[in-house]
Amino acid sequence: MSNKHNTREAIVDTASRLFFTQGYHATGLNQIIKDSDSPKGSLYYYFPRGKEELALTCISRTSVFVAQLLSHYAETQSSTTAMIQDFILEVARKAEETSFEGFVPFSFWVAVETSCVSDELRSACQSVFKDWQDVIMHSLLKEGVDEQLASDKASVVVSLYEGALLQALTYKSTQPLLAAVQVIPAILG
Repeated sequence: MSNKHNTREAIVDTASRLFFTQGYHATGLNQIIKDSDSPKGSLYYYFPRGKEELALTCISRTSVFVAQLLSHYAETQSSTTAMIQDFILEVARKAEETSFEGFVPFSFWVAVETSCVSDELRSACQSVFKDWQDVIMHSLLKEGVDEQLASDKASVVVSLYEGALLQALTYKSTQPLLAAVQVIPAILG
């Protein structure tokens, strides 16, 4: 891996962590440069439009990670219920393994805080939720669920996941995630 790639990744990793832990508005570009040990000009070299472009990159990376994990379970499980349960259990395992560091619900920092910053960030957030819901919806459609009901259930499952993750982080406990796993069959059944 080249140094350029390492510098860009260090900036994105640091920005993601800081956006997650202290919020978009409270995170300054100077802090990102300092905490990522990056040369001063490198942030604008990789992200010429500054903080908003960097936030879009963080949003995209989070979206891809979650969508890939959901798709993995969609391919390896025989039902949507098992797919979602395994996905949430994996998130709970990783949250516990990392002592709940770096696991912040996507909606908590992004959709709520950045939607008022620009239409581009709000649109990116909408795309993230739509991408996650689409994976779930397509799985339900394959099981013969009506399209509107599949769409509604997918939306509720994403809301449940985000809310359970927010509570898990607040309580520093996997219990809310495990509770979500228990009710998934009732929602998807």
